[in-house]
Amino acid sequence: MPQPVLRTERLQLVPLADEHLESEVELDGHPEVMRYLEPRPRTREQVEEFHRRRLALATEASGLGFWAGTAAGEFVGWWLLDVVPGDDRQAELGYRLSMRWWRQGLASEGARELLRHAFGDLGLTRVIAQTMAVNAGSRATMAAVGMAHVRDFRAEFDEPVPGAEHGEVEYAITRDRWLAGQRP
Repeated sequence: MPQPVLRTERLQLVPLADEHLESEVELDGHPEVMRYLEPRPRTREQVEEFHRRRLALATEASGLGFWAGTAAGEFVGWWLLDVVPGDDRQAELGYRLSMRWWRQGLASEGARELLRHAFGDLGLTRVIAQTMAVNAGSRATMAAVGMAHVRDFRAEFDEPVPGAEHGEVEYAITRDRWLAGQRP
């Protein structure tokens, strides 16, 4: 199954394409957006390399990949369903939004739609998400979409960002739990 166009009340999520590169450059080049991910914002050249990798993901697993989200015709950010190595029945959820769109419920709105796609369209059994323990915003989004904290862990970084000393967290939701939370 190729990546479908997904829609929510406020968002249109389309498969990431070359037309989104400039928005990705702006997004990954913003220090506050990247503060839990990288020690410094990414350069254009780095974003171009990540863009190529992001596009390639859609060719690796049916129905998975990166989606560019827009609201009212304006780029909001991207959402991701990625392969979990060694288990084709699971995926990893991710998202990155421009600061202008923070705290408006759009991260969770898009994440809910990707969970619907993962469980309803693809029949996956489990979706996970990971972030730094200190990333309260991302953790709140994971909890808001029904994901539960399943573990703390330590990751090794060549250049740790502030807060890395507190470790990482993983959240997850199973298809059964997701189905139990759906309204008839």
